Amino acid sequence: MAGLKNKIDFVALISVTNANGNGDPLNGNRPRTDYNGMGEISDVCIKRKLRNRMQDMGNAIFVQSEDRCDDGFKSLSDRATAATKGIKEKETYAQTACEKWMDVRSFGQVFAFKSNDKSGVSVGVRGPVSIHQAVSISPVEIESMQITKSVNGEPGEKRASDTMGMKHFVRFGLYEIKGSINVQLAEKTGFSREDAQVVKECLRTLFVNDASSARPEGSMEVVKLYWWEHNCKDGQYSSAKVHRSVHVTAKDIAAIPNSAEDYTITLDELPGLTPEILEGI
Repeated sequence: MAGLKNKIDFVALISVTNANGNGDPLNGNRPRTDYNGMGEISDVCIKRKLRNRMQDMGNAIFVQSEDRCDDGFKSLSDRATAATKGIKEKETYAQTACEKWMDVRSFGQVFAFKSNDKSGVSVGVRGPVSIHQAVSISPVEIESMQITKSVNGEPGEKRASDTMGMKHFVRFGLYEIKGSINVQLAEKTGFSREDAQVVKECLRTLFVNDASSARPEGSMEVVKLYWWEHNCKDGQYSSAKVHRSVHVTAKDIAAIPNSAEDYTITLDELPGLTPEILEGI
């Protein structure tokens, strides 16, 4: 595989309609918001979806969801031990992990596991793909709905308390995901140009096979993906300047946005750097 030679920046615009894009477990699983009412989706949540898409595309993944486990290992420790058995040298350990698992060479990973002989290992890998938490363009409205179950979870004569519950969702929100791929770190982990293309396709198809009760099919959508490939390792412009070149503004600031069509998207021209613009699936 060809090594990555050019820095990459990207911005993805995603819409959430009557769904909970990322619940906050410390706040009753309500959709995440900041103090200004802007919706948030954590970078951890986004990377989980990217890992799932990488796995769907046939790539080996180290941090697998329990319900998506495809190698029979029940813990990260077992998975790491089986792949790196007998390796004590840290650089060799990291290289082996990066070669085997795409998410390790993409996002990095800390390996800190005890072995049966109590020796253990502690290895840190810095990944080239960095992703910001997603933040909504406008404040989001969160609605709550009380729900009930038709049967008791436990036997008893009376209806138990576990038959009642609450469901929270965002009426509509347009979120912006920003990220970059660093060439220097890509050289260390073996992240290739082909891997970058996989990441791009994963972003474009981020919500494929991601439906759930909190996120019904069609409620989460990738609206646009902007992908900049610089002509050098360090980049022609800083990632901050590239990310700021995307402007998303509400067409009517007095109205509450109900769809992506209620926004205007414009791009600042960056001489010598033109993005590839992709529609989500």
